[in-house]
Amino acid sequence: MRDTASYFDGIPEIRYEGPESQNDFAFRHYDADEVVMGKSLRDHLRFSVAWWHSFAWPGGDPFGGQTFERPWFGDTMELAKRKADEAFEMFRILGAPYFCWHDADIRPEGETFAENLSRLEEVVDHIGGLMEGTDIKCLWGTANLFSHRRFMAGAATNPDPEVFMFSAATVKACMDATHKLKGENYVLWGGREGYETLLNTDLRRERQQAGRFLSMVVDYKHKIGFEGTILIEPKPQEPTKHQYDYDVATVYGFLKDFGLENEVKLNIEQGHAILAGHSFEHELALAASLGVLGSIDMNKNDYQSGWDTDQFPTNVPEMMLAYYEVLKAGGFTTGGTNFDAKVRRQSLDPEDLILAHVGAMDCCAAGLKAAARMLEDGKLEQARAERYAGWDQMQDLLGSDLGTIQERVLRENVNPEPRSGRQERLENLVNRYL
Repeated sequence: MRDTASYFDGIPEIRYEGPESQNDFAFRHYDADEVVMGKSLRDHLRFSVAWWHSFAWPGGDPFGGQTFERPWFGDTMELAKRKADEAFEMFRILGAPYFCWHDADIRPEGETFAENLSRLEEVVDHIGGLMEGTDIKCLWGTANLFSHRRFMAGAATNPDPEVFMFSAATVKACMDATHKLKGENYVLWGGREGYETLLNTDLRRERQQAGRFLSMVVDYKHKIGFEGTILIEPKPQEPTKHQYDYDVATVYGFLKDFGLENEVKLNIEQGHAILAGHSFEHELALAASLGVLGSIDMNKNDYQSGWDTDQFPTNVPEMMLAYYEVLKAGGFTTGGTNFDAKVRRQSLDPEDLILAHVGAMDCCAAGLKAAARMLEDGKLEQARAERYAGWDQMQDLLGSDLGTIQERVLRENVNPEPRSGRQERLENLVNRYL
């Protein structure tokens, strides 16, 4: 560690004090050691801090530039290492067990790929040193293949094969770095894997390029013995209108098309689910039903804005419904809860960055505990089972044919009456667990 004072000096380590605590710098719901459904909250939630929003984002938005002045901002290797030092100090204060990163978050941009690679390897060695003697782990790494102007027409889907080459080389470097840091997943973010107009786009060619690129990633995972999970994150309208990785259903169809549905799982973000016109719990339930639920990026959108605002979660009922689907699916294995969220551009103080995570961790913990109560009680699942009970005795219908079914309808004088879906009753039931 450096000899200079930390950006977070004076901020205490956050501890659990219970729901009645009036201390801003304390957890009210997240007791990491509390056991819920046979596992500690630490192991259920697997919280991760996102390097990009917490340490690399300057506070800009579409209408204004930088508002944050962090002491590690700059393009030197010295400042990149200072950034890492400060990140680990924040992880310690929060008791966060994991972190996530893009290559561009942790190393300065070089003039060439070789320089990027050298800088990445140097910073990864520094981060590895910071991890020694701690329980802090890497949840996943990934490559930023969207910010630099070279990626303006995509990475894997770019019409220029040299961009494809640069992207493939960058992903290999990031996979090597993730493997070295013992990361538990590797994520592919297709931030520009889409198109703005069909007038200059060969859609079929681009999908084929993306499929081949992902196959190379899977092949390399096995070549180096990486035991983590390969994840894709659906990204609708971010930033192109037509994304090849729009939502869970779209990505699953893509995986099936290229025979990768048993090799790749999904990292699902709440904000992206909403941009795709879905609820977060819908995307989680669908991924679980298809066997591809891997991990989650936890944030929320401003429902009055039409773009991805990446706010920290503060809505416990939303978290309850999300973690209900996670718990139903058996919980996380290699995945976790990554705070892909950023403080507001007016939140300038070090305390703001800490307290945003404290509130989010409490919100998620409260939601998960409510979800566990609902799942253990079983009333919601009982009501769902009762609604479909008729199928338990009539599964043979699905193996029948139209002619046989018609004969049965005539023979048994089948004339069904509509039955209530009881939605309001179930909404009232769900609210009892909060």
